[in-house]
Amino acid sequence: MDSKLLQKDIAKILGVTEDCITNWEKNRSIPQIQFMPLIIQFLGYLPFSFDQTTLSGKLKAYRHLKGMSQKRLGTILNVDGATISSWEQSESQPYKRTLDKINKILNEVPEISFSIDDSDLIA
Repeated sequence: MDSKLLQKDIAKILGVTEDCITNWEKNRSIPQIQFMPLIIQFLGYLPFSFDQTTLSGKLKAYRHLKGMSQKRLGTILNVDGATISSWEQSESQPYKRTLDKINKILNEVPEISFSIDDSDLIA
């Protein structure tokens, strides 16, 4: 509203239909993850709150900033998407050998300071 843009203008910017914008605004649906980078760029902030002091929150924030599914992140880390889901739900933790891979990709996002210490890992 502050930008004086209509739903059709925002839809064009984000590459979605006007109906998508309407449904998002009325909480009938939520944006698919692949639209998150453009939404974040448009808004100028991450519209979700994640506890970035935890591995779970760091992974979720990273995926939203990158517009990446759990399956895609799993492919990058050479683990199954279900493993990423398990980490995000704090049901399990990655093994130490995965730490370097995780730190490397998380640190690609300058907007958020990511760091994982040994308390996030399984020896």
